[in-house]
Amino acid sequence: MTPWLGLVVLLGSWSLGHWGAEACTCSPSHPQDAFCNSDIVIRAKVVGKKLVKEGPFGTLVYTIKQMKVSFTKMPHVQYIHTEASESLCGLKLEVNKYQYLLTGRVYDGKMYTGLCNFVERWDQLTLSQRKGLNYRYHLGCNCKIKSCYYLPCFVTSKNECLWTDMLSNFGYPGYQSKHYACIRQKGGYCSWYRGWAPPDKSIINATDP
Repeated sequence: MTPWLGLVVLLGSWSLGHWGAEACTCSPSHPQDAFCNSDIVIRAKVVGKKLVKEGPFGTLVYTIKQMKVSFTKMPHVQYIHTEASESLCGLKLEVNKYQYLLTGRVYDGKMYTGLCNFVERWDQLTLSQRKGLNYRYHLGCNCKIKSCYYLPCFVTSKNECLWTDMLSNFGYPGYQSKHYACIRQKGGYCSWYRGWAPPDKSIINATDP
């Protein structure tokens, strides 16, 4: 099994294509979970690509120019790797066109990403998502976002936020994905937070749901 094929099994995150390939199935994930579970979170522009003979259908290697780093386990990321086939969750990115928010994993000193990672055009992110990537999501990495697919569903500990986007008639991603972060509050419990002022401490006191 190639590193990326193993990655497909391990990761389930919101992606640029969402459900873009019929054979590529991804479990919904809140952007905060995608952030907290990634080895690399960067804003970058794709400036080149090439196909190399790795894996059953080859591997696309994108050359990127980093614009901003939210989090990385590597000192500098110049290339990102993805399966060439969308059926294996390979990711298609435009060259010299958009800036992207890219998340992924590191294997053998290389960054891998795909349709099951949180990858989106930067100009398509909401203001709340951008603020989350800059500082809010990091504050909630010790909280747990619990998915609710059908009612009734409940939180079972003070560390959980109940994620109900999948219940909406508008589908996924929904309002909580676009506008909220799950943050630990004063008192030690976690709850959804949407605020406009940046936090001045590692703990936010907010009553906003």
